[in-house]
Amino acid sequence: MAINIKRPNGTEDVLPRDIHKWHTVEKIARETAESFGFGELRFPTFENTDLFLRSVGETTDVVQKEMYTVMAKETKFTLRPEGTAGAIRAMLQNGLLNEALPQRIFYIISCFRHERPQAGRLREFHQFGLEMAGSPSPAADAEVISLAKKILDRLELKNIELHINSIGCPACRAKYHEALRAYFEPHKDELCDTCKERLAKNPMRLLDCKSPEDREIAKDAPVILDYLCDECSDHFEKLKRYLDNAGIDYTIDPKIVRGLDYYTKTVFEFITTEIGAQGTVCGGGRYDGLIEQLGGQHTPALGFGMGLERLLLVMDKQNCDYLAPKKCDIYFATMGDEALEKAMSLTAQLREYGYFAEYDLMGRGLKAQMKYANKIGAAFTMVLGDNELADGKAKLKEMESGEETVINLDDKFEATFEEIYFNKMLDGIDDENGSLFAFTGEDK
Repeated sequence: MAINIKRPNGTEDVLPRDIHKWHTVEKIARETAESFGFGELRFPTFENTDLFLRSVGETTDVVQKEMYTVMAKETKFTLRPEGTAGAIRAMLQNGLLNEALPQRIFYIISCFRHERPQAGRLREFHQFGLEMAGSPSPAADAEVISLAKKILDRLELKNIELHINSIGCPACRAKYHEALRAYFEPHKDELCDTCKERLAKNPMRLLDCKSPEDREIAKDAPVILDYLCDECSDHFEKLKRYLDNAGIDYTIDPKIVRGLDYYTKTVFEFITTEIGAQGTVCGGGRYDGLIEQLGGQHTPALGFGMGLERLLLVMDKQNCDYLAPKKCDIYFATMGDEALEKAMSLTAQLREYGYFAEYDLMGRGLKAQMKYANKIGAAFTMVLGDNELADGKAKLKEMESGEETVINLDDKFEATFEEIYFNKMLDGIDDENGSLFAFTGEDK
């Protein structure tokens, strides 16, 4: 039967068999951020459109081409194309910046951009992001970069390179803009229509153009590092020293400008070459003027966004380990209505203690029930029929070894099952690290 309505182009469904991969990344990112003192923030999926016009920048591709905007009565709302603007708005509106600084928040969100879908680039995508507000110090930059690297290291990703740059402050950037205009003006007729407009309004955007022809023109453009004022230059030099002291390798990449207008001084990206053109798995930097631009007091700030789909692409490519998906702890195979009622009672008892317990809901025969239990990976099975009910006891079978233990079907059933269950778990502890956490990879 044909399906008449399918998911929108550029979106994906995450199925139960794959959700453990997402849980792995989210768990590690959340735990790492919390260990650095960050707390979770949740904020709306859509905001007033003016928020993104004022923060992201009217000359960016995001605003000009990619935002999903709707008119509700007399108000324009936009599905968030990124996380920083909404997070800062929430921090301002809820008075977080009046509390002890620096304020540290993180979030796991979905974002929306109307782009041409391809591997690692979707119209609905998901981000882990964080923001730190209050510190002007390059030590804060090093702290945020260290946090991002810690997440990538804990995920055991390989061949990820850190690229850093400084795009200066408004004062030194003005001189750089003049140099860029002087460089690109003789090539104006060769530029794409978008870059012709950018040349007058924001020439740094030309360095971020995806057109191969424009990128060729830009390859010999002036470098922002040659135009930094003393303060911005000192900030960047200290950042490099802090990263060196932390043993974090990096490449200075003058072509990094990031795609959003609010950035100042430090910008950075963690890049891989293993997933094609969309190789940036994490990007961020400093945005010292954004909070003031949105109506707050001048407050330096910085942060990053980490694309979850791209992280998962790299992890799959590198055959990384994931937290094992939750599987059935015990399956009750039943014969007859009374056995089914007993299975329902025992299942409810076990679920009170957090066990994943199942029984037949399809009216299958015993052989089909056992086949189903094996298919779902049940750790234990128990067959219940008239004889078991009459005796008040049944055989608990450990599926991997085939070992059977007779246990009573009484009010101590859960305690008895728990003892057997944890003895099995202890037998399976990894001798090297003593962990009860199970991981799985394609080679496991």
